[in-house]
Amino acid sequence: MANSGYDVVVDVDDEGDLGHTDLADLEFHPSNYSQDQASGKIPQSASNTGGFFSGGPSNSRNGDGSGKRFLWSLDFYAQFFDVDTNEVMRRCWAALFPRANFLDVLEGNPDLYGPFWITTTVVLILFLSSTIAQYFARVADVPYIYNFSLLSGAAGLMYGYTMFVPVALWGVLRWYGSESANLLECLALYGYSNLIWVPVAIASASPITILNYLFVAVGFGVSALFLFKNLLPVVSAIDAKTSKVLLIIIIALHAGLALTIKILFFAHGSPVAKTPDAPKEGGRSMMFL
Repeated sequence: MANSGYDVVVDVDDEGDLGHTDLADLEFHPSNYSQDQASGKIPQSASNTGGFFSGGPSNSRNGDGSGKRFLWSLDFYAQFFDVDTNEVMRRCWAALFPRANFLDVLEGNPDLYGPFWITTTVVLILFLSSTIAQYFARVADVPYIYNFSLLSGAAGLMYGYTMFVPVALWGVLRWYGSESANLLECLALYGYSNLIWVPVAIASASPITILNYLFVAVGFGVSALFLFKNLLPVVSAIDAKTSKVLLIIIIALHAGLALTIKILFFAHGSPVAKTPDAPKEGGRSMMFL
């Protein structure tokens, strides 16, 4: 039939003979089949419901239909890494150039693979860049002593911020009755927002202080805009006064992260970036070149 979306009903006699059938014997009834069913696609209503600590549906590509996953099973953690390299790269590009809503880019399948490796890369580059910056800023002819507290400081700062701030945000949203808050989406959002700190940390190896402030300001602007643009629809689900206060707190915390990165890793004489005293053995200093 040329018209899709209709069933053809033909009367058949008791002996199974169609007999003489003309157009007057045909009856058209609305069909229950959608276009997706006709093309062989699984309708979304058949997918798993109940996202990761959310009040809405979650479309997992590897769902088994039962929705039962236990903390001690690999399936529970595998659902958070259900992406391939091309998808991660697409999401990274969308985080650097936030044209569309990032939650739409996630397509109901947020991941922790990209956020974990992005944050880990930022930690390592912060350590390397700050080490290089201190190396070139040292007094001439003075051996440089590597300070590995920079690595632990970067790990504590980036992992702590990327983990605890989204969890706290999700908790506040749920407390105020937001049904659209999803913990996994919040973690993915903050994780991918860290991507801008990779080029910023590389550029901040420059010994010129004013350039370092400029690079960190650019990183803060891009990542803060990314967070604000994507969190605004979610935060707006609660009352207007609380949502405004919450958005201000989110931007203030992010500004604190940017300022902490600048002070602790790219400023001389800071608590983390200071050069430790050289250890002594037998009355002589042990210098590491």
